[in-house]
Amino acid sequence: MTADMLTAFVAAIVGGALRVGTPFLFVSLGECLTEKSGRINLGLEGVLVLSAMAAFGGAYLTGSAWLGVLAGAVAGALLALLHGLLCSLRGVNDVATGIALMLLGTGLAFYLGKPLIQPQAPQIPALPLGDWSSNAAVRAALQVNALVPLGLLLAGLLWWGFARTRAGLLVRLAGDSADAARALGYSVSALRIAATTAGGAIAGLGGASLTLFYPGSWNEGISSGQGLIAVALVIFARWSPLRCVGAALLFGGAGAVGPALQSIGIGWGYHLFNTVPYVLTLLILVASCRPGQVAAGSPGELSSK
Repeated sequence: MTADMLTAFVAAIVGGALRVGTPFLFVSLGECLTEKSGRINLGLEGVLVLSAMAAFGGAYLTGSAWLGVLAGAVAGALLALLHGLLCSLRGVNDVATGIALMLLGTGLAFYLGKPLIQPQAPQIPALPLGDWSSNAAVRAALQVNALVPLGLLLAGLLWWGFARTRAGLLVRLAGDSADAARALGYSVSALRIAATTAGGAIAGLGGASLTLFYPGSWNEGISSGQGLIAVALVIFARWSPLRCVGAALLFGGAGAVGPALQSIGIGWGYHLFNTVPYVLTLLILVASCRPGQVAAGSPGELSSK
């Protein structure tokens, strides 16, 4: 491998980690917020797919990629709001409701998105991080989604909010001890509904990045289970927004290995390398979740579900 090939390979891994990891980042941040309030949303796969379709449709109909991003966030918030409202009813199970809404979200997206499979929509602009290089492959690899800075900002704001703001402390209180929150006069259901809805809106930005940047089109296989993987990613990040950034980049880099090898002319095992994120998910779950033990950093109410 020559020096130019090595540079192109490293740039492809880094750029791929940022491109592939962007949906992971937003969905994991949304789930981190939801779980901090003591609720699990396994319907994130449905949220991701529905928001991806809504973002593409919004951009296509309005001619504006940013209005499409807004449509994706709204769609994600609405489906998550439905999840929050249903789970606030007595006797309703978070996990079962999440699975049902995952099927609802994907079903709605597939049905409403049929006319959107062929058209092209305006795309989110790219940030050219590779202009320092004269290598065309490096410049192409380091075209980064303009939503990435927003994701990093959200991670920082969530970390700060959980530690330093009244709203963040109330979300953590609802997640750690619902009885304590009620004793102080707060509505646990209202706190969890608000956190779940906001988490859905953040996850919706991940859906928008799928159809409006990479891969940049709408089709029924757009998500490939990234919403479900994000739940494992939050466990791996120990419910820390800042660690979610590193975990998203790790998963994004794992997903970029195959395309990076292709970029330097190595095509053998391409489809095998595409399975790396799923294998990594299984390894993380096996390493992190042991019977009879509560994962470090887990909100107290989650251990009782």
